[in-house]
Amino acid sequence: MKQNHQHSDIVELHEDLSGSPLYSEDLAPVPKNKRTWSKWNLAAIWVGMAVCIPTYMLAADMIKSGVSWWIALLIIGLANLIITLPMILNGHAGVKYGIPFPVLGRAAFGTKGIHIASIVRAIVACGWFGIQTWIGGLAIYAIYCVLVGQAIPMELTAGKFISFAIFWLINIFFVWRGTESIRWLEEFSAPILILMGLALIGWGTYQAGSFSTVLEQSKQLEKPSAVLSQNEKQDFKLDIAPLTDKNGQRKATEFHLIIPTQTNDELDLGWQPIPQKGLSVPLDFPQLDKKALQNRTRAIDLEVRKAVGESFITSSQIKVKLSEADANSWKNRLWQYILLLTAMVGFWATMSLSIADITRYAATQKDQVAGQLIGLPTTMVLYSFVGIFVTCAAVINFDDILLGDDAPWDPVSLLSKFESPFVVVIAQIFMLIATLSTNIAANVIAPANAFSNLMPQKISFRMGGMITGVIGILICPWALINYIIPILLFISGLLGPVL
Repeated sequence: MKQNHQHSDIVELHEDLSGSPLYSEDLAPVPKNKRTWSKWNLAAIWVGMAVCIPTYMLAADMIKSGVSWWIALLIIGLANLIITLPMILNGHAGVKYGIPFPVLGRAAFGTKGIHIASIVRAIVACGWFGIQTWIGGLAIYAIYCVLVGQAIPMELTAGKFISFAIFWLINIFFVWRGTESIRWLEEFSAPILILMGLALIGWGTYQAGSFSTVLEQSKQLEKPSAVLSQNEKQDFKLDIAPLTDKNGQRKATEFHLIIPTQTNDELDLGWQPIPQKGLSVPLDFPQLDKKALQNRTRAIDLEVRKAVGESFITSSQIKVKLSEADANSWKNRLWQYILLLTAMVGFWATMSLSIADITRYAATQKDQVAGQLIGLPTTMVLYSFVGIFVTCAAVINFDDILLGDDAPWDPVSLLSKFESPFVVVIAQIFMLIATLSTNIAANVIAPANAFSNLMPQKISFRMGGMITGVIGILICPWALINYIIPILLFISGLLGPVL
């Protein structure tokens, strides 16, 4: 390696190492004349990676667990500032030597030991590749359903798997074209995705009447839809919190309880009116199985409804179990915040390992530092806020959302509420762009390099990308998608020692 005096932070390879079994063109240091990515290129890549459905939904579980919207954003912002530090540190070697993570890792783990670290990271990326490809496939399927005029079924269908295959092929096209096509995709996507986020905030503000009105609704989503509790006399009561509209009026007018009994039957109380001021229902019935409720082995079924003409709009049926007395203590809250912070750090833990795969194309160290600081924390906070804001606006504007459990945190659920086919199709196209830009940059480059490093002479970047795509199918993403938060916690624990 030889130091370049014009750019002291860049080192070029001048020796001919093509005969080494560890060498391949895809893994070799990027020559100086090809390290052309500016801070805006890197920021665009981070915008493209960070704007995705998981980011949009990131604050959902926090708010549903009782965390306020601003604390949720604070945790997300802090987590991404924390993870930006190893991003910049590991990205430094990518810029200086022009090498990807599997080559950089040889210095720490050895030429054989690096396979363990890089393949662990690769398998995680393959899992995310599959999940993102499945989400993109659902967007394609939603467009098809709108065009043929049919409702989107909840269950798995052949159409969903066909759409999954179509989006998989689109991803593979960019993999086959190489890294320059990936840079083009991210530069194309970034301004569109930023404008989309701002447009969504504008829509929510316009529909609700004001920006502050929308955020006020978040307080409703912080509360559980219903809480079962006991007083000092061990008597049970049920507190229900149906959603209200922007005028403060409860949307639901009636509630329905099904309670377990001592004979293992169910006590159906029928539909009861909801008073406008507070709702605390004492559960004092001879047939009530108090032991079952205390052991949390059974739950009360609850649903609410409102009259629309001669028919009713009914919420989903939710399960309500006995709450823990100390659930809101400061110790439990602090532990909850730590767990959430850990999960949020885990969101990009894989990229902090393999960021050299991207920064190896940067022109200078200043570009990689500025690009990552501009692109990562700001985009994650912005789009998490978009998810919070748009969901709160939907709670106000859609009359069929009666309980917090029915709030459409998932963009697909939100889009299903719009009647205009044009709006749905345009929104799904935006979703496709966001998912594609995330998938290619975050979940293909790193595993493709890792698999190539296994057998540099035989597995190219393209072939590594194909292996990634195949594994992304084999992990069955349609089942894996329901366990994102546990997966993030697992990733944090698994890759922390590697980092």
